[in-house]
Amino acid sequence: MTKKIISLGASNSTKSINKILAHYASDKLENVAFSLLDLNDFEMPIYSADRENESGIPELAHKFKALIENSDGILISFAEHNGAYSAAFKNIYDWVSRIESDVWGNRPMFLMATSPGGYGGKSVLAMAIARYERASGKPILSFSLPSFYENFSNEVGIKDTELLNEFQTQLKRFEEAL
Repeated sequence: MTKKIISLGASNSTKSINKILAHYASDKLENVAFSLLDLNDFEMPIYSADRENESGIPELAHKFKALIENSDGILISFAEHNGAYSAAFKNIYDWVSRIESDVWGNRPMFLMATSPGGYGGKSVLAMAIARYERASGKPILSFSLPSFYENFSNEVGIKDTELLNEFQTQLKRFEEAL
């Protein structure tokens, strides 16, 4: 039976390198159907308790949560904004957490990050892993791709052999966890 995942680059930039990496990783999975989500399709007002009390939880938050519930796994490539999540991702996460505190529904996760620099988004990746593994009984796999423009091309994918091997190992473990 084909497994289903949702995949997203946790950025609202139309040229996001994390969207590119999320799509690349999803496309490499075998016997897995994926839905590549665009955070721009889930743009909501900035979360606040006052706004929630006045207007309730936006329908887009419910739609996002339904996509999670209808999946077998989650693949996210995080954009790092000042060492943390992008505001667009954090806002969606905040709204969805008001529906259910277990946002990801205890599903296996493959968390990644990339950046133009040599650190590869490791700060936001560490933050996400620490946060989500406390709430999950399922495997959380991870991968960081440093220096995106040097280590990735649309024609080849991940160019560095050592990084490619690490990516393939983590991706295979994610696939097995589904």
